[in-house]
Parts: sequence; C-alpha cells; structure tokens
Amino acid sequence: MLPARHRLRSSTDFSAVFRGARGAGGSRSGSRFLVVHANSTDARAGQPPRVGLVVSKAVGNAVVRNRTKRVLRALMSSRIDQLPRGVDVVIRAKTDLPGTPTAALGRDLDTLLAAALRRVSSQEGH
Repeated sequence: MLPARHRLRSSTDFSAVFRGARGAGGSRSGSRFLVVHANSTDARAGQPPRVGLVVSKAVGNAVVRNRTKRVLRALMSSRIDQLPRGVDVVIRAKTDLPGTPTAALGRDLDTLLAAALRRVSSQEGH
C-alpha cells in the first residue's frame, strides 16, 4: 500500500504530470505493458515523490482492473524510496498487461522508471 503522502489524487495533479511529460521538466517512457509519465517542477522541490495509476476499461472488466491496480501499487510501494524528491509519476496500464507475470512487470517497470527519471534529471540540469 502506498502511504497517502505518496499518492496522486486530484485530476489536476494527473493532468500536470501528463502535460509536463510532453514538455520541459518531464518525460514519458513506454513498453508493451506500461507507459510511465514523470514530471518534476520547482513547486514540488523537496516534497515526497507521488505516484498515480491509470487503468482504463480497455484493460478489462472491474475485477481485472482492480487486480492490475493492486499489482502496480505493490510494485511501486517497494520502489517509492528510489524516486527522487519532488517527482510525480503516473503509470498507465496498457491492454496487454493482464495475465503478465508480476516478475516480468517488475522488470519492465524498473526499466521504464529508470529511463523516465534519467530524462527528468537531465532536463533539470539544463
């Protein structure tokens, strides 16, 4: 379970991450199963990292979507300490995700997070 201080909740927060991932200060990295959007702003500097999940109806019925969210939440709760302060991350599940082994999702998530965060930190340096 992700602690409340590490969760994105409002639609404006999600929109800011999606907008930021396309412009300066943010990045987006994707694979067959997931898309990771990351954004870092001066306003969030020094605050704990936050994570949001997007699992649309295209992924499956309610049971499949809720299981997908539980798996992604568990994967992120063990990785939250690796995220730099002030970064917001949104993980979007794609339609191929259901049925994928958790270990494979973990490896995929690690790769995508590393790529997205590397781009965010390189943009902060400019």
